[in-house]
Amino acid sequence: MFNWLKPKKSFATTPLQVDVHSHLLPGLDDGVQDIGLSMELIRYFQSLGYRKLITSPHVMSDTYRNTTADILGKLEEVRQHIRQQNIAMEIDAVAEYYLDEALIKTIESKEQLLTFGKNYLLFETNFIVEPLNLKEFIFLAITSGYTPVMAHPERYLYIQDNIEKAEDLLNRGVLFQVNASSITGHYSRRAQVIAQKLIDKGWIHLLGSDCHSLQHVKLLEQAQQMKYFQKALSLPLLNNSL
Repeated sequence: MFNWLKPKKSFATTPLQVDVHSHLLPGLDDGVQDIGLSMELIRYFQSLGYRKLITSPHVMSDTYRNTTADILGKLEEVRQHIRQQNIAMEIDAVAEYYLDEALIKTIESKEQLLTFGKNYLLFETNFIVEPLNLKEFIFLAITSGYTPVMAHPERYLYIQDNIEKAEDLLNRGVLFQVNASSITGHYSRRAQVIAQKLIDKGWIHLLGSDCHSLQHVKLLEQAQQMKYFQKALSLPLLNNSL
């Protein structure tokens, strides 16, 4: 009774100005396919208050065999269009590396991978079962000087089924990047619940859009209005320091 008399809970927040996960380089993966859409999405990010985008095309040995040269070449193309159109946006590129044997061999061979911040290495795994080589990869990455950042942990079924796996990964030195659109329930109700739990526990280090299309950036705009997005911003996220 008289719930309306209770003060609303508020969170001390700083607007998110840096996005760390998107697929905006045209023609490299399942994201943007032409430069026109790249520019449209970049302008949309600008309208939402972003000043920097760290875009991250897929690198997968059996599907998207993008090389560092491929990615940096497309990055320069996009930068040229940004300059020509006088868009006030900084853009960098890394990769969203799929955890497979090829990635492990690349690290073992000391070939430099595309990273951001303090040598943060963005990676993803299969969505169904925990990879047998996950712990091996984490140890190898850390001992090679990388800080592994798991993309969208809330979407993996093996974490949805056992949240303690997330705690174990954190204890091993993994950082978590949650997708903002998971907060809206876009992927599934289960992914939304896990995203909320990770935020409640303070177990996230970065928020990302994982933007592939106009639909995704509109979901980001929707997420910005939601309680759990604002609660995430009250955590010591790394985004704005990048």
